[in-house]
Amino acid sequence: MNERELQQLTEHISEQFFGKVFRHQAVFNARLKTTGGRYLLGTHHIELNRRYLEEHGRDELIGIIKHELCHYHLHLEGKGYQHRDRDFRELLQRVGAPRFCTPLQTVRNKRRVQKRHEYVCTECGQHFIRKRRFDTTRYVCGVCKGKLKWLRTND
Repeated sequence: MNERELQQLTEHISEQFFGKVFRHQAVFNARLKTTGGRYLLGTHHIELNRRYLEEHGRDELIGIIKHELCHYHLHLEGKGYQHRDRDFRELLQRVGAPRFCTPLQTVRNKRRVQKRHEYVCTECGQHFIRKRRFDTTRYVCGVCKGKLKWLRTND
């Protein structure tokens, strides 16, 4: 799908579901990483993430366009266009638009396991687990003031 087809699709959805004309631009923005699309308050344009079309298909993209058109039309009418506003939630339900989009299955969105550094006191044997590694010569055990020794890093 190219930019012209996206513009036509957006205009068609606006007329079909909202009964109103979409007078601004709808474009793909390659810099969007974690969101399906966004409505720009200053220019009234809509930017969409092309990867949603590639990963989830046309139906998901249509849902995102409906969602952004809810922001668009409510903002132009001077009504509550934010996610928390009642007008917005009611319009979403009326046109069948999702409140949130399906997450992308990319490497960046998968939860990364945080490293854990384990230390032990040489005198009392107290174990400490920390997110950050630190210099054991500058710190002492909080229980007995003994020296600390780095054991291992858990991944």
